[in-house]
Amino acid sequence: MSLYSATERVPEPGSAPREMRVDYKRASLSESDVHPDPITQFGVWFEEAVAHGLREPNAMTLATVGPDGRPSARIVLLKGYDPRGFVFFTNYESRKGRELSANPHAALVFFWADLERQIRIEGMVERVDPDESDDYFKSRPLGSRLGALASRQSTVIPNRDVLDRRLAELEAQVRAGDVPQRPDWWGGYRVTPSELEFWQGRSNRLHDRLRYRRDELSPSGWRIERLSP
Repeated sequence: MSLYSATERVPEPGSAPREMRVDYKRASLSESDVHPDPITQFGVWFEEAVAHGLREPNAMTLATVGPDGRPSARIVLLKGYDPRGFVFFTNYESRKGRELSANPHAALVFFWADLERQIRIEGMVERVDPDESDDYFKSRPLGSRLGALASRQSTVIPNRDVLDRRLAELEAQVRAGDVPQRPDWWGGYRVTPSELEFWQGRSNRLHDRLRYRRDELSPSGWRIERLSP
């Protein structure tokens, strides 16, 4: 056995965080493994996460910064990606919406523990076209559409009953034939990446990190750099 082999085990109840160890040995990542275009490479990894049966592989951390310089982060769901960027939907009046209005820069993080992989994305953010938001809103289950209408996200409410009463009112309107339409304060954002990093866990914490940065002189439009772990 190697002198430097780390121990991997399921933490016992009561274990302190400092006692938890996982040695990543599943795979490696070299420059020859990845596609020259990072969006294509993202698609390869995303499809592998889906095929692996991960629960909500489209869950991603979204980090924003407010006008006061204080960062905030939360989990949102990726709802589309293409060469233009990565799309999610939310309430424009929520905290993240207000912060993006003041500072249209954001960071995204995907972490797929079972695959020992992470993807970091940074870029500018803008609202998607209203027609795109309309199409997505119409595709949502009725309950999700009513939930978006019932909640003025991030605002203080006195209790849960406020939401339940509002939802009941909306359900009654639907039964009366009133089809819910997308409110103008709800819709999509697109993160246009300027930088993406693909991280593959490796043994002894010597992980593989490949970063794509925009480069107009490169045939692909991107430069690939290896980062020290």
